[in-house]
Amino acid sequence: MATVLITRPQPEADRTAAAVAALGHDVLIDPLMTVEDVAATLPPLDMVQAVLITSVNGVRALARQGAPRTWPLYAVGDRTAAAARDLGFTTVRSAAGDADDLVGLVAAETRPDAGLLLHAAGVDMAGDPAGALAAQGFTAQRLVLYRAVAADALLPGIRDALVAGAVDHVLLFSARSARTFVNLAVQGRADLGAVSALCLSPAVAGALGDASLFRHVTVAAHPNQAALLDLLALVPDGPGRVF
Repeated sequence: MATVLITRPQPEADRTAAAVAALGHDVLIDPLMTVEDVAATLPPLDMVQAVLITSVNGVRALARQGAPRTWPLYAVGDRTAAAARDLGFTTVRSAAGDADDLVGLVAAETRPDAGLLLHAAGVDMAGDPAGALAAQGFTAQRLVLYRAVAADALLPGIRDALVAGAVDHVLLFSARSARTFVNLAVQGRADLGAVSALCLSPAVAGALGDASLFRHVTVAAHPNQAALLDLLALVPDGPGRVF
């Protein structure tokens, strides 16, 4: 049994915590960020051919903006697709991969002359699906619907656990969370030398900067939570990329 620190905004943090606890591990949570809506104006219903969703936060923000549930949605992965269906969107396709897979799926199933492709995005994002589709001749637009506001310090109990060497693994789901975690840990004089950083993607691992701060840094074989949690049983010899 290990102690696992989860660093993602709520309510996803609690869902991940339940999955980690079910594997027999102790769980700590520091969301590191809170999600806030950004005021935006949705385009008219008949202008939109489809909407691209690259995060659960994106589809939730889209729903809160009152988007028609009949708009076809293309989600980056199965978890995001499931969230869209739970929110009442009736036509949802999953790329079951990363942003490149999403662009490929949308390009294969939509037409450049059939209307606007809208990317429901946050202020900070790792890729630019709308830009990639525009380069292929589609009319595509990024619409910012939310922002993630970073914490200015680790939660006191989390800092104390890190200082005491009581954290075995940290789960990192985004590049920004990875950067924030390292910055706040260094700011709080927490020693990360006993911690394995388990990362959703190579981009997340790269955002850590100096990998030597950690006992071990590895990347999930696929960019989804299930593959990330698989690393809990496999580190330090997991199938992900090791830095």
